[in-house]
Amino acid sequence: MKVRKLLHTRMRVNDLERSVKFYQDALGLEASRRFLSPRGAQLGFLRTPGSEEEIELCQMPAGAEPVAVQPDLMHLAFEVENLETFAAELAKKGYALSDGPTPTGSGSVIAFIDAPEGYEVELIQHANRA
Repeated sequence: MKVRKLLHTRMRVNDLERSVKFYQDALGLEASRRFLSPRGAQLGFLRTPGSEEEIELCQMPAGAEPVAVQPDLMHLAFEVENLETFAAELAKKGYALSDGPTPTGSGSVIAFIDAPEGYEVELIQHANRA
């Protein structure tokens, strides 16, 4: 027996609106649905063009402990066609890379941008996409 496919990854956030705006504006993700969970958490799902998997952002009800993301706890990674061009577009929108660009041993180039709450987002330009 085995699972069929990855459906979504959940990340807790302090401010759902701010986080959704970041992922839409900075990365071009599409909001696919929103609702209130049975436990009272606000949920927002985002979809990456070209992927079936979603990112679920979860803001717990008032009174819950705030999210404090530890360094290097986890990150999301997205492929970009041209990292230099992508970084320039990010800068125009007011977002700065937090690390990189850095060439890798495989010939790819990687960089990072910090999302709200401190989650890292890795941007990867594969060697054959330059």
